[in-house]
Amino acid sequence: MTLDLISSFLLLTALEIVLGIDNIIFISIVASKLPAHQVELARKVGLLLAVITRLILLAFLGYIMKLTNPIVFNFSIKDFILIFGGLFLIWKGTREIHEKLEGMKSARRTDLPTLTFGKALIQVAMVDMVFSIDSILTAVGLVSSFWVMAGAIVTSVVFMVLFSGFIVRVVQNHPTIKVLALAFIIMIGILLLAEGFGTHFDRGYVYFAMAFSAVVEGINLKVRGHYNQVVGTQP
Repeated sequence: MTLDLISSFLLLTALEIVLGIDNIIFISIVASKLPAHQVELARKVGLLLAVITRLILLAFLGYIMKLTNPIVFNFSIKDFILIFGGLFLIWKGTREIHEKLEGMKSARRTDLPTLTFGKALIQVAMVDMVFSIDSILTAVGLVSSFWVMAGAIVTSVVFMVLFSGFIVRVVQNHPTIKVLALAFIIMIGILLLAEGFGTHFDRGYVYFAMAFSAVVEGINLKVRGHYNQVVGTQP
């Protein structure tokens, strides 16, 4: 263990946790569209799928990274996975934001179930897969040591399991976090799409900006809460 390896592990773990939190928030958004008695089950199954998918992709990391041989117009299997995964995230994130805006305009109730359990699981499974692929690519792009990658990914998985309930409660109480998370999903989709077409972006900088935005939003929530308490105590 050297100082470089330790710093790489800490940086990668932080970025993987950012991705994990976004993954959990999306699972929460999809689950909220189900009947009340199915919401908690969908969240648990979605989280389990996210954990299993990451561990499976980690186990087959070497094979996944070899899927770079061109098959059609210089595009490899890996490129097609990134392109379709990116398009799916962009479509899903944009649609969710649109639904929220339209729901506010028409003053509809947003707590009515709009999905079946099967359709919700399909959406969650697809997003889990895309996030897991991005998680692996982020690890590969930052470090070359397999054990550092494995340690960071497993640590983020443990974080997801331990703190998923807390994250879901925070999101339920603060709807603006949902919009921020959906914007992150669109950003990740753009990154994957660009990667699929051969344009590489340093994910470390992008995810640091995402984490910084989340911290700023957290400070805003704290300030608004304090302001509401002060106003509420005034005669």
